[in-house]
Formats: sequence, C-alpha cells, structure tokens
Amino acid sequence: CVLLFLISPSLKLMPVGQGWEDRSSGFKGTLPPHSGEVSTAGVEVHQSKLDFFCKLGYGKQDICKVLENLGQEALEDDVLKELIRMGSKPQALESQAQPSTLKLVARGSSSTTPGSKWLGEGERDSSDYLRPIVIDGSNVAMSHGNKEVFSCWGIQLAVDWFRERGHTYIKVFVPLWRKEPPRQERPIADQHILEELEKQSILVYTPSRKVKGKRVVCYDDRYIVKVAYEKDGVIVSNDNYRDLQNENPEWKWFIEQRLLMYSFVSNR
Repeated sequence: CVLLFLISPSLKLMPVGQGWEDRSSGFKGTLPPHSGEVSTAGVEVHQSKLDFFCKLGYGKQDICKVLENLGQEALEDDVLKELIRMGSKPQALESQAQPSTLKLVARGSSSTTPGSKWLGEGERDSSDYLRPIVIDGSNVAMSHGNKEVFSCWGIQLAVDWFRERGHTYIKVFVPLWRKEPPRQERPIADQHILEELEKQSILVYTPSRKVKGKRVVCYDDRYIVKVAYEKDGVIVSNDNYRDLQNENPEWKWFIEQRLLMYSFVSNR
C-alpha cells in the first residue's frame, strides 16, 4: 500500500476486495480479494492511457468514462473509437468552435476603441493563414530509407521544410516501439532525431505494448487522420488510408481534399 501511495498520491485505498479510486479522475478499479498486495500494473496502464489521450486534447472526465465502460485493458484503438462515437472533441477544438460575437456599429462611426490599433492585412502574421501539418512519420521515414531502412532524417527534412515556410503547428506520429534499439530485420537510421523532436513537442508516439511476448500496436493511421481532421489541417503521407475512408464518410472527403503526397529528390 505504501508503494502504491508513492506512485499516485491521489489514490484512495479501500479494504482488499472492494477496490481503489483515483480522486483526480474518478476512475475506480477492483483489488483481487485473494491477495493482500496491491498491484501497480493496473494503475500504470490507466495513467498511461489517461496521459496519452489528454495530450490529444480530450478531457479527463470523457477519457475515464470510456475506460470505465471498456475496462482498463482496452486497446487504445478501441478507446479512440469510443471517444469518436461519443462525439467527444478535444478541448482546444471546442474552444475554437465557439461562435464569436459581432458588434454592431452605427454607420459612419468607428468600431475601434480609443488607443486600439487597426491591424491591416499586410501586418498580420502570415502563419495565421497556414494550416496545421500532421506527418505520417512511418510513411515518411520508410520512403526516405527506400523502404529498407526507417530513416529518421527523412522526418527531420519534412519538419524543416514546413518550418521554413512558416508553419507553427507540426505534429509527427510514430509507433512507440520505434524507440527500441534497432534490429537487423528492422534497421533504423539517426534514431536520436526522434528523441530531439519529442523534446520539441513535435513528435508523438502512438502506444504499443507486449502481451505474452507478442507486440500489440495501435493503429497509428487513425490518430493521424483524426488529429488532422479535428485541427482542419493537412496530412503528409503517400498512403491513401483507403480503409479509413470506407469507415467514415467525413474522413473520406477530408482525406481526398487534404492529403499531401511528397517525394524526396537529392535528399531534399
């Protein structure tokens, strides 16, 4: 019990067999009646999923509600599907969707308040007109590595290309297992670039885990399309996401209109 408290001070412990409760999120779990020791595995899984979906902009209440319905062992893909089905939107997107109030001004009078400065079209930040960029990291890296090597340098080139043109919102999605040491059958070049981009809050790892020695990965394409759709941005990939187009009519239109394909020429 002491070990569990150190890991999550917000947990409220109850007698063995009854359960535990996370006060910060409202999530509840059940303790095994046959064991006097509290396993931290369930808490860590819950917190990991909570942190990941919070990074995508979802509220804790919606995430915990889905986890309570599906169970903490639910795959990330299933959690994301349920959030979509519930119609839950990232908080940042909801705030952007709030209609702005219009102020009516009598003809001939000025709508500006004393001391305010009119900002002309030429004085506006050019980045205001640029769409958010969501990069399919695996697709870009494998393309740069001629489909033989996961070339992280290709991801860096793509990020730099959009940065130079003034884009301020750039996200790259890569499966979590790409952080593992490279193997002969899965070579990775310039792996340190992934760590650098993660520190800059540009790269996001999609969850993966091992069950009985087998790797279980989530469907990172779903994260890519969903974030780009909700941000009203552009997807950078040579994948047409045909299965996701068939799954959601709105996504089908979005992918057809906002998919930006690319090619590398002379390492550029």
